[in-house]
Amino acid sequence: MSGPARLPYYTYSDYRCFEESTDAKHEYVHGQILAMAGGTPEHAALATAIIGLLERRLAGGPCYPFSSDLRVRVRATGLATYPDVTVICGDLERDAEDPNAAVNPTVLVEVLSPSTEEYDRGEKAAHYRTIPSLREYLLVSHRERRIERWWRHGTDDWERQSAGGGEVLHLSAL
Repeated sequence: MSGPARLPYYTYSDYRCFEESTDAKHEYVHGQILAMAGGTPEHAALATAIIGLLERRLAGGPCYPFSSDLRVRVRATGLATYPDVTVICGDLERDAEDPNAAVNPTVLVEVLSPSTEEYDRGEKAAHYRTIPSLREYLLVSHRERRIERWWRHGTDDWERQSAGGGEVLHLSAL
C-alpha cells in the first residue's frame, strides 16, 4: 500500500526559471511553487486605489509604492511572493539570488479575499514579520470598509489597530 503522493521539491533557481517562462504569478514557499489566486475586479480596483493614495501622500519623499508586479523575497524563510502593494523607503535592495525580487519592504499591503484571508493573516504574516525592514503590514477588506494595521515597535513586538469607514489610519513608517 502506498502513502500519499509526495510533492516535488523545487530550488529557488527552479522557481525563477518557471516564473520567467509564464505570465501567471506564483509563490515560492518551502520548496513548493504555488499558483497565486486570481483577483476579482474589486480586488484589483482596491489595490490600485491604495497605490494612488500612497503615491500622492509619498510624492517627493524617500518612499515609493509598488504594485503586485514587484516580487518580494523573505530572506529568513525563503518565501517569494507578490504582495498587492509594497512600499519601499530608500533604495530598493535586490535579492542576491534574484535581481527581480526586493528584500527591503517598509510597508506591505494585502487585499483580503475569501480564498487567501486565513493565509494572509497567519502563515504569510509570520513570514513577513521576519523581514527586518518591515514596519507595517496592512490587511484590507474589500467586503467591508475595514483596514487592519499591524505595526512593529521594538525588534519583534507587533501591535494591531483596526479602522472602519470614515476613520483615519496613520502609517507611522511613512
